[in-house]
Amino acid sequence: MSLIQTLRKKCRKTLFTTPSHAQKFFLFHKLRNFYKYDISETDIYNPQEALLKAEAKASKIYGTKSTLFLTNGSTSGIIAAVLACTKNNDNVLLWKNAHPCHRNAVKLSGANPIYYDLDISAEWGIPLAVNPSKIEEFFKKQKIKALIITSPTYEGIVSDIKTIKTLCDKYGTYLIVDEAHGALYPFSENLPQSAVTIADFTIQSLHKTAGGLNPTALLHCNCDINIRESLNLINTTSPSYPLLASIEANINYLNSKRGKKAIESLITNINEFKANCTNCEFYGDDSTKILVKHNKYSGFKLSEILYEKENIEDEITNEKSTMLLCGIGTTKKSLDRLEKALKNL
Repeated sequence: MSLIQTLRKKCRKTLFTTPSHAQKFFLFHKLRNFYKYDISETDIYNPQEALLKAEAKASKIYGTKSTLFLTNGSTSGIIAAVLACTKNNDNVLLWKNAHPCHRNAVKLSGANPIYYDLDISAEWGIPLAVNPSKIEEFFKKQKIKALIITSPTYEGIVSDIKTIKTLCDKYGTYLIVDEAHGALYPFSENLPQSAVTIADFTIQSLHKTAGGLNPTALLHCNCDINIRESLNLINTTSPSYPLLASIEANINYLNSKRGKKAIESLITNINEFKANCTNCEFYGDDSTKILVKHNKYSGFKLSEILYEKENIEDEITNEKSTMLLCGIGTTKKSLDRLEKALKNL
């Protein structure tokens, strides 16, 4: 029985358990169905059989040693990975301007943070890919227990994971890849290669591009470490089973013919959109990230015009360029509207 089927069965019970709404007291009626599937938790240290089966199925789909469901975002996955492979006074190499959870994970583990810089594109105003040779310079100087890299970046720049993993293996370093923005990668050959079958730990956010609910995510593991034990150190003992079930449904959709067709359609629509916007320039390794610039406007001014005049909100911007995030929920109609707005410039 799947996790989704388990929740449907639970909906028919008369409950004298937590949560106290008992699936019948709806404070927010627009979430009425969500309440109905919000069941009493099973101790997270001994997950329900249905959840274990769902995670085992996910692991098979992704080709990993294990894949765990996260309901506290990629942040919890990053922290769990660092806690799993480091101890007090170990050295962890991380990007100076990475997501705060990278630094927080190192702090919680008692390890020592060592920072590397990324080259910045003068033309686009964004950080570029991790340079393997610069990483090896750190490896040669001191023992690095774990390396954390962000690939893809916010703007869709992807690093050479295979080469970096080879270096990590050479120097006995665990590789942790923050692939929060690359949840669609395993399901399309027209997107960059995912790190899920390469790195020791790969963390993906389903809610960023794959259509998942905030803050659903995945923690993939490919080494002989009990990652669940580390995750349990920071996880709640009252998990949200509706969110867990949504993760199962999300993966099933991405792996289905329908889901893969939707991804290819999204990529095709974006490529056509870029080809039609001849008055703009685009850049990046990941077509689902529309990094755009216009020769008459700064990135900040372009962002302002889109927001104030066209009612279009971007994901992130800088002095040189603006990035608009696309995902499963991005329709051709939305792209047509963006195309029209950019042509109006």
